[in-house]
Amino acid sequence: MGTQRGREKQEDLFYASEQAEAPGHPFYQQLNRVLEEAKFDAFCGQRCRTFYHSKLGRPSLAPGVYFRLLLIGFFEGIGSERGIAWRVADSLSLRRFLKYGLNEATPDHVTISRTRRLVDEAAHQAVFTFVLTEVARRGMLKGKTIGIDATTLEANAAMRSLVRRDTSETYMEYLRRLAKEAGLEATDDELRRADRKRKKKASNDDWVNPHDPDAEVTKMKDGSTHFAYKAEQAVDLDTGAIVAITTHGGAAGDTTSITETLPAAGWAVADQIDTPTAPGKYGVQEQGMCEVVTDKGYHSGPSLVAMREMGVRSYVSVPQQPRRHWKNKAEEQTAVYANRRRVEGERGKQLLRRRGEFLERPFAHQYETGGLRRVHVRGRGNVSKRVLLQATAFNLALILRSLTTAGTPRGLADLNIALFCALGRLLATSHGFLHSLLPRWVSDHRFRDEIFTAFAKSQSHASMLSSCRKRGSDTGS
Repeated sequence: MGTQRGREKQEDLFYASEQAEAPGHPFYQQLNRVLEEAKFDAFCGQRCRTFYHSKLGRPSLAPGVYFRLLLIGFFEGIGSERGIAWRVADSLSLRRFLKYGLNEATPDHVTISRTRRLVDEAAHQAVFTFVLTEVARRGMLKGKTIGIDATTLEANAAMRSLVRRDTSETYMEYLRRLAKEAGLEATDDELRRADRKRKKKASNDDWVNPHDPDAEVTKMKDGSTHFAYKAEQAVDLDTGAIVAITTHGGAAGDTTSITETLPAAGWAVADQIDTPTAPGKYGVQEQGMCEVVTDKGYHSGPSLVAMREMGVRSYVSVPQQPRRHWKNKAEEQTAVYANRRRVEGERGKQLLRRRGEFLERPFAHQYETGGLRRVHVRGRGNVSKRVLLQATAFNLALILRSLTTAGTPRGLADLNIALFCALGRLLATSHGFLHSLLPRWVSDHRFRDEIFTAFAKSQSHASMLSSCRKRGSDTGS
């Protein structure tokens, strides 16, 4: 089995000074301390023990190392496992984070993907819950007000590969058959132009991608049409921590997917009620989840009734609708009017403003800068595993932000640049003050001129770094 004990080795028989070394990255050093304090590797090894054989098979990847590799994907903004493997092989600081020596070969993308297929989705969910418990232990989870929202992820499936569900025909074969049955003769380009006017020509009821049957045709945020998945997550609107996340087909409606996400969020918050917190930190509310905040896509009579039956107050944005007739729907009428009354109140307006801040930000961190807007795996189970680990890394970033004021290595680098720029400006403005504070024994004017020249260069360098940070650099730092 790929365990941490199996990776323990005897010290090399040569002087340490003869081996090339590099200082570890301060961000990953702090992250390692957080994970080691929580005994992350021991938990992963115990949870994934059943997926490994104790003797047979080739040397495998330790569970703790596997999960750390996928966490690196979030922190480095890399979406593919191949890119993660390349990045780890080239980085000395990431080698140290994974506890790999210079004479050891880092895992390749085949080993990473093989381990992902080996470890089931429940184990990934357990790792997500483990980190959520650490978030609650540090007093960063309240659980009273939960916001739910969803986004679409482009699947690793091309539209040109879709086939008919009933006949397994490709798109062009289907058009040629229709033209032949109608007695028409036309080129492929003419058939495509004629078919553009037909409505619902790519319906999920009729078409499927044979390489990824779980992906569904949907319209993306930019207006294009792709095979996609839908990631829906529940976020604590008091702290920004992700408490639950589910994966669906790209065409799943909001009112349908919330029936899975809302109970998952309720159970996740309830499981953390007894988690002890640090002194001076508030713990998870004893009543559990009490309020749910969503956008107008989740507004419907049955969904509001379901929230009411779960004992939570709904704050769902009300879309513009014509006057409805509530014949034989008294329960839905009561739930809809009560939700409208709460949304129009001062508390409702405050929560809706908070929704825009705490719900959209995790999506930007996870899928834009986190590099997972397009998934590079196939199947809903594999996509769910990647999405769960992406949310796990986001919760770890919250912990790191509370310790280092930066949630990613790039954020820490930007913070250092900002501090350097502030120091340069301070030195420039205090030129005359420093001149008066120089010791009187520094009588050599040339020496004082060298000091002021160094101050001027520091100011120039700081302004250059600031402008590069605003424009962005070729290295992405």
